[in-house]
Amino acid sequence: MGPLKRLREDILAAREHDPAARSSAEVVLVYSGLHAVWSYRVAHLMWRRRALKTPARMLSQVTRGLTGIEIHPGAQIGRRFFIDHGMGVVIGETAEIGDDCMLYQGVTLGGRSLEQTKRHPTLRDGVVVGAGAKVIGPVEIGAHSAVGANAVVVKSSPPNSILTGIPAKARQRGVAEQKPHVDPAEYALDPALFI
Repeated sequence: MGPLKRLREDILAAREHDPAARSSAEVVLVYSGLHAVWSYRVAHLMWRRRALKTPARMLSQVTRGLTGIEIHPGAQIGRRFFIDHGMGVVIGETAEIGDDCMLYQGVTLGGRSLEQTKRHPTLRDGVVVGAGAKVIGPVEIGAHSAVGANAVVVKSSPPNSILTGIPAKARQRGVAEQKPHVDPAEYALDPALFI
């Protein structure tokens, strides 16, 4: 996929996930989560070249200062990744994030080992992590799962799970819990618009 198509895809993902986004121009100009992801993509390309690892880290630190979002250039991030209200987000070096994932502010995908090994979480496709949640260690969050706000996840979970609590416990989503990206009840909108 070409870089321009990837940029357009990122913009559309932001507009799909954020009902406050009024235009693509607004998203491009003021969405710090999107800026952090774009900077990460450049830093990641640099990181993959051995001679550019230090400049890649420097770029990630400059981006951290500008956006409040720290993404290690060694992390593996898929397509259409969106960070909403990103201040305080930290994504560690060995983290892996699948396609169509979303993080809210204050999320940490952190490690719990000092060894040079896989020490950060893996989020499979379609995972949403709520504000302030901490996902710690080499755990795997199954596809299309949701991590509740302020949860502390230290164990892996199967696909279609909801993880809540400290430490987080996983339960399977029921059919009634499969809701659209924007819940009409949360925004006082006509539910017929989403059918």
